[in-house]
Amino acid sequence: MRGLLIFLLLHSTAIFSQEKTESRELVGHIGSRDALLVLHATQRPDAGWQLAGEYLLLPTMTRRFLEGERSPQMGVTTLKEGSTAILFGRPATGELRGTWSAGAFKGTRYGPGGQERERFEFSEEFRAMDAYSAAVRCDAADERYASSLSYAIEAGRLKALEWNSKLAPSGHTCALANLAQQPFSGGLRLASGACSVTLREVGEYVKVAAEGCTQYCGSSAYLEPLLVDRRGHCRLLRPEAK
Repeated sequence: MRGLLIFLLLHSTAIFSQEKTESRELVGHIGSRDALLVLHATQRPDAGWQLAGEYLLLPTMTRRFLEGERSPQMGVTTLKEGSTAILFGRPATGELRGTWSAGAFKGTRYGPGGQERERFEFSEEFRAMDAYSAAVRCDAADERYASSLSYAIEAGRLKALEWNSKLAPSGHTCALANLAQQPFSGGLRLASGACSVTLREVGEYVKVAAEGCTQYCGSSAYLEPLLVDRRGHCRLLRPEAK
């Protein structure tokens, strides 16, 4: 009997110690500037959420790190904003205060002195791309990483996609091709097995990101997300802290 009680105690402790976590990507604007918001949430025992993440201002790629909380009632959300990933003990660059409910986060951004700066609004729903057509062939690189992307899409239907990358000095590469289109709301999704590539409109850009594609890459290679502009030029989705 004692052994059974110990087992039940340990089992229940393990269950309650498991935290519910999730990540959300939202698109919208801060003032007149397009922005992409990524938040990682951990649910607290009181049903509220502890939040951490960042937003990127487009096209300048200015990055701001965030941390804060969302209440269980009405989704009241407050996020401290800073220019470094570790915000504790560092001066804040601002604060986002608003409500996050029904897939929308909207409110006001305040300056470090508490002065009202600008309104913001984000949505978890990205625009549909059923009418999207483009023929893209572009390259993006820095001193260690090079990426080459080409795709043809007509009225939201994939005709072809190839995505390659190479990492220096190892020379390891990734090579994606022959992906099949899958039903997807708020963008386009292409997949082959566990590997998927997602295209989503973010302001004046299309964000292209791969997930679960390690089987198509060398041991240290990867596919970094890209932003494709209206002219078919691409750039690495690599924000700059300013």
